[in-house]
Amino acid sequence: MTNQLRHVTRALLSVSDKTGLIEFARALAAHGVELVSTGGTAKAIAATGLRVTDVSDLTGFPEMMDGRVKTLHPKVHGGLLAIRNNTEHARAMKAHGIAPIDLLVVNLYPFEATVEKGADFTECIENIDIGGPAMIRAAAKNHDDVAVVVEPQDYTAVLDELAANKGATTLFLRRRLAAKAYARTAAYDAAISNWFANELKTEAPDYRAFGGRRIQALRYGENPHQTAAFYRTPDKRAGVATARQLQGKELSYNNINDTDAAYECIAEFDPARTAACVIVKHANPCGVAEGADLVSAYRKALACDSTSAFGGIVAVNHMLDAAAARAITEIFTEVIIAPDATEEAIAIIANKKNLRLLLAGGLPDPRAAGLTAKTVAGGLLVQSRDNAVVDDMTLKAVTKRAPTEAELRDLKFAFRIAKHVKSNTIVYAKDLATVGIGAGQMSRVDSARIAARKAQDAAAALKLAEPLTKGSVVASDAFFPFADGMLACIEAGATAVIQPGGSVRDDEVIKAADEHGIAMVLTGVRHFRH
Repeated sequence: MTNQLRHVTRALLSVSDKTGLIEFARALAAHGVELVSTGGTAKAIAATGLRVTDVSDLTGFPEMMDGRVKTLHPKVHGGLLAIRNNTEHARAMKAHGIAPIDLLVVNLYPFEATVEKGADFTECIENIDIGGPAMIRAAAKNHDDVAVVVEPQDYTAVLDELAANKGATTLFLRRRLAAKAYARTAAYDAAISNWFANELKTEAPDYRAFGGRRIQALRYGENPHQTAAFYRTPDKRAGVATARQLQGKELSYNNINDTDAAYECIAEFDPARTAACVIVKHANPCGVAEGADLVSAYRKALACDSTSAFGGIVAVNHMLDAAAARAITEIFTEVIIAPDATEEAIAIIANKKNLRLLLAGGLPDPRAAGLTAKTVAGGLLVQSRDNAVVDDMTLKAVTKRAPTEAELRDLKFAFRIAKHVKSNTIVYAKDLATVGIGAGQMSRVDSARIAARKAQDAAAALKLAEPLTKGSVVASDAFFPFADGMLACIEAGATAVIQPGGSVRDDEVIKAADEHGIAMVLTGVRHFRH
């Protein structure tokens, strides 16, 4: 690709975000660039004493219809779209008095921010930019001759090229900016279309688009031979995408994925009700507990599977305090994520230079609506977020023996966790702590046995006489298709079961529970997680 330098003689600036605008305008003027602008942007530039032509003077038409119509004019779009070395285009420009526009600087009406602040329908509609995307797409199409800038972060790159090339830009920069411009308008339109679908309660629109702004270019993906990057979407859900990283190495793809899993799970625990801790390894909880405070919750969670917790992700639902920070740093941990942290806790963690500390500023709402998406060959699978919460479910005792109050408390606790474990899922719990977790097995029986075996290993590590599954309760994310899975849980020592129900063999499973004196509760809600 040759440089194909194009001198910038005229620039049109029309920006919603005025960050760095004046400095950029001054630098353009210093290169002899004629400035054309619109509305508030023109006023801001003129207020500094810089010479600027209002777009109304360029087009001969005033801004009208509350600013809806101002740049949709041949003298704007002709100046952007004209191919400079095309004789027919040059003849048309001369005949109609159209001057070239060599640089377009536009950032769009803040539609995403308007939606985020909870504006009403009318205000959101008024913040849908029309002229901006039209100009951006025109300039990007004609990038052989025109440079287009859609955010202040690219001002420096443009100015560097003007300085290096005596007032000209290179084709390489113009193409890079054009690609970014189309991605920006695509993300903008995606935000609008998804907002419309939500407003109209259209669950499966004919077209579905997603877009986001890159937060971080990652070193690699799940494996070193895969490329990856992290993007923020307009959905401002508290978590890893909104968190402030105070210290530690750069997050990896797997760190981000696992941290998200941990924080979504900890959100199930209302901080006004209890302190709680979740430890995640490879996107699955390996220990979860409630406690009187964070340090006791952490130690109970760690006891479930201290082997898997090594190199894991820790999420807490309260402000991280010094006692919890000291306990967590006793073993190697990759990431800690919390709503906030005390200065003392931050100082303690600072002694572990590679440990990442993320402060998310709040907890995500487990009941909030939203979308999740997964790619498959040639397509996207899109679904609503699993926002079912056990506290909102009608629990039905179906066995001769109903659960005790203590069992029911632990059953609800276990079902909260099952929602966040890869299917097939079995979670044993006792005294508001997990004591065995079986995840992601092809057979529910295998999940039950693996979880029981992990409990045996934990008991050996803690020098207990018997595993904590003895006298525990158990949660299954989906129904037991046969009694065998439940019988494996009973063999491990479970005294009560919570599961969705809905199998054609529910009667057989309930009968087996009754034969063993087990209490069983049905939720009517399944929590598959693949």
